[in-house]
Amino acid sequence: MLTVVIALAANTTLAVLKSLVAAVTGSASMVAEAAHSWADAGNEVFLVVAERRSAREADRAHPLGHGREAYVWSMIAAFGLFAVGAAVSVIHGIQSLDAEEQEADYLWAYLVLGVALVLEGISFLQARREVRRGARDADLSRATFLDRTSNPTLRAVFFEDAAALTGILIAAAGLALHQATGQPVWDAIGSILVGLLLGWIAIYLLRRNMAFLVGQVADPRAYAAVLEWLRARPEVQSVSTLHLEYVGPDRLFLVGSVDLAGDDRESEAAEELQRLEDQLEQRPEVARAVLSLAAPGRPPSLLGNNEGG
Repeated sequence: MLTVVIALAANTTLAVLKSLVAAVTGSASMVAEAAHSWADAGNEVFLVVAERRSAREADRAHPLGHGREAYVWSMIAAFGLFAVGAAVSVIHGIQSLDAEEQEADYLWAYLVLGVALVLEGISFLQARREVRRGARDADLSRATFLDRTSNPTLRAVFFEDAAALTGILIAAAGLALHQATGQPVWDAIGSILVGLLLGWIAIYLLRRNMAFLVGQVADPRAYAAVLEWLRARPEVQSVSTLHLEYVGPDRLFLVGSVDLAGDDRESEAAEELQRLEDQLEQRPEVARAVLSLAAPGRPPSLLGNNEGG
């Protein structure tokens, strides 16, 4: 939550400053940067909503919890980034390609871009620290962790801040080339490039959130940890099927079938399965566990793309 709040404060401040400078200078790149910051500020509001609503406890109507709301609100934020940030920047840049040269003092534009670089840098460093910590805990590279993490707000803030820093450099280059050559086309090109960058980020975020909404299976390490735990139980003779999928950030729904040791009566077997389910649900990453008895003589099978055995 801290990462999102820092990003929201930074982008709201920058959106106001960039809009004022865009109005004074008429710079297409500054218009793109203002649209970018307004889109990011709006997105962070959605991400705050996502974190709060997804953290609600499970109830009778939602036995697996409300975790998937994080992906719904994050998709809305990503679409806003595409519709507002990318579309406005590209359209305004195209319209400015044949703009006439205007006298303007770009000192304020450079000053605001410098302030933006500092504020966005602070937000990005906070997100980077969280990514580094998560990647270390998961024993993954940072790039792999960012792609696989079930936390959509962390992924969104990291990529939006990275895009913001890149966009600032593009806008500054567009302004500088405009001043150096006297050709406003460079400013317009800067706006278009910022828009294309935002569009790529938005599409990527939309795809990742959609994958979790339709049933993203657990990370192989999480799957292996649960499988190892089950196999280590003395009452479990073998695990026939096991499927884990995300139902929210760091929250899994587990379905499996096991062959119990011994030859317990049906009532005793049901009690044994219930005890295993209760123990599994004590694990912080398991939102709900449902186990059944494997069919006699049935070989290990697959559910989803998790491995059985």
